[in-house]
Amino acid sequence: MTLPTTPRLLRINQVAAETGLTARTIRYYEEMGLLEPAARSDGDYRLYDDSDLERLQFIRNLRDDAGFSLAQIGQLLEDEHVRERNRERIHQTGDPDERRSLILDAQARVDHQIEILEAKAARLAAMIDEARARRAHLDEHLAEVDGGPRPHPERDR
Repeated sequence: MTLPTTPRLLRINQVAAETGLTARTIRYYEEMGLLEPAARSDGDYRLYDDSDLERLQFIRNLRDDAGFSLAQIGQLLEDEHVRERNRERIHQTGDPDERRSLILDAQARVDHQIEILEAKAARLAAMIDEARARRAHLDEHLAEVDGGPRPHPERDR
């Protein structure tokens, strides 16, 4: 017989150490509604479980790696939360009209996520194109140093 395992609960400083975030940042995320501690201790300390750590890593990756604003992250998380809730409700009801309504809402939320992600991808693609143009311009200057044509002959006038 296996005994039920008690979920690991960490205090905010432990979470900060594990995630590389500051306790102040974690509290700020709570104020913004991006995170809710799993529990509170008898001394009213915030306690976080593994799912909270995963959520914080997800937020950090979206913020740092993908450059999303906290408002965009909040919207993505909210859409995902409602989509999960809709999934549970779909499985609990046999009413076709309610199921249709829930599925349509889920589709709209996924479409919204796609919009946010595509807008970010378009901005990143534009930034990459600009960087490539700067690189090509530098290549022209390097070619000039090596005896090639001047990249800006109109400036010689």
